[in-house]
Amino acid sequence: MKFNREYKKIPKAISPATVSLRRMTEKIIILDFGSQYTQLIARVVREANVYCEIIPFHKEIAYDPELKGIILSGSPFSVNEPKAPEVDIKSMAAKLPVLGICYGAQLTAKMLGGVVAKSDKREYGRASFNISLQDELLAGLPNSSQVWMSHSDSIQQLPPGFELLGTTESIPVAAFRSRPDNSAGKIYGLQFHPEVYHSTEGKHILSNFLVNICGCKQNWTPAHYITDTVEALKKMLGSSKVVMGLSGGVDSTVAATLIHRAIGSNLYGIFVDNGVLRKNEFEEVLATYKRLGLNVTGIDASEHFYTKLAGKTLPEEKRKAIGKSFIEVFDTEAHKIEGIEYLGQGTIYPDVIESVSVHGPSVTIKSHHNVGGLPETMKLKLVEPLRFLFKDEVRKIGLELGIPADLLFRHPFPGPGLAIRILGEVTEEKVQLLQKADHIYTESLKRSGLYDKVWQAGSILLPVKSVGVMGDERTYEYTIALRAVTSVDGMTADWAHLPYEFLAQVSNDIINNVKGINRVVYDISSKPPATIEWE
Repeated sequence: MKFNREYKKIPKAISPATVSLRRMTEKIIILDFGSQYTQLIARVVREANVYCEIIPFHKEIAYDPELKGIILSGSPFSVNEPKAPEVDIKSMAAKLPVLGICYGAQLTAKMLGGVVAKSDKREYGRASFNISLQDELLAGLPNSSQVWMSHSDSIQQLPPGFELLGTTESIPVAAFRSRPDNSAGKIYGLQFHPEVYHSTEGKHILSNFLVNICGCKQNWTPAHYITDTVEALKKMLGSSKVVMGLSGGVDSTVAATLIHRAIGSNLYGIFVDNGVLRKNEFEEVLATYKRLGLNVTGIDASEHFYTKLAGKTLPEEKRKAIGKSFIEVFDTEAHKIEGIEYLGQGTIYPDVIESVSVHGPSVTIKSHHNVGGLPETMKLKLVEPLRFLFKDEVRKIGLELGIPADLLFRHPFPGPGLAIRILGEVTEEKVQLLQKADHIYTESLKRSGLYDKVWQAGSILLPVKSVGVMGDERTYEYTIALRAVTSVDGMTADWAHLPYEFLAQVSNDIINNVKGINRVVYDISSKPPATIEWE
């Protein structure tokens, strides 16, 4: 479990990932102008085995020897708006190759003397990109390929010293570069989004930029990451003791394994049974930790959590009760260990990226699943070995570390657990009902080969009872809703089209084997407008 970090009175520790990666690995900087696709750019760069970081456009760039190039993201702004974000592209290009994507390309053209104007029509969706001039950026591409457009402005005239690389049927400038004799440096622009799935050669184009233009060696691999990070952890922690709250999830397990490799039994893991875990999860996760050689203490605090949840029916109340109770239990157990200096956390990159807000503060949809706050009395320094990794990268690191695949690839599970999959008040009786039903559903997905085809699946116990007939008896029991979605990153999701025969069998198995449930329904809502979890 991770915490909402309130650091005002807690000394910060330098992340070991920061130390190893910034000292030893080549990198690309992505300047974020607020595009919804910025993280996708980072993912594609990382998939090419090149390390990158996302920073807001207004942050100063540290030009160290490892920095190989700069990518300018898209943006919801128009470059012609009075308060459109700007950066000094000429200064950047004097030091490193620059690639502008969509807004980044338009900004490049405008600031260096070109003309950007409103298009006759907004171009959004698939388009055919046709190469006009061969270049290192487009090496190996077919003359025509599908790309994804999302813009209302277009480049009407290139700046002096630039030349056209490609067009689409709708716009005159879809790709361009600075001429080889241009003293401004190596500057490229793409009007389309190469980072999205619908741009069929997009990954190829970005890889060409990284290798052909920036000279990246593509040596950022899980094995190198582990070696570098463990070395950095050893130097950072020495003989210090680290305490860490574990959840059985991917992030905390991989982080703990990395720290364990560096300091062994000086890592003290605490795994709390909050009473709302999945069926048999407490025992199974502890057994996995034992096989991994981790020093972990299991704490059965289910009765404490049930007491704190009693009478609470609103989702936010339940989330906060779970978070506060966890901190209470964790704090008590951590204080039993003498000489602790560091708190380990499984924080990953999406948790810490400083997003650019272009339309003011975001509306809070719901508190983060991993709720809570560090007790001020702990005053521990932080160690976060996954701080610069995306979830899929964490899984790759985990496989390289030898962590069982069934743990690494199990579906996301909210920090408050089944408490937010029980609508209304949480009781031990309801938890047991839901655990049994959910276990049947999950195991059925695995047996049918469907588990790995969906992003997340779970069961929800509804505060609804209905009449049923079992044998000659009338029943009046609860309803279970089954949920399964397909997604890439959980930001958006579609309901999974599970076979009718499968759903029929699961419904039959749940009703026949879980006394207290006599009706099963299937949720066919997508996100948006719904959320993946019901609460």
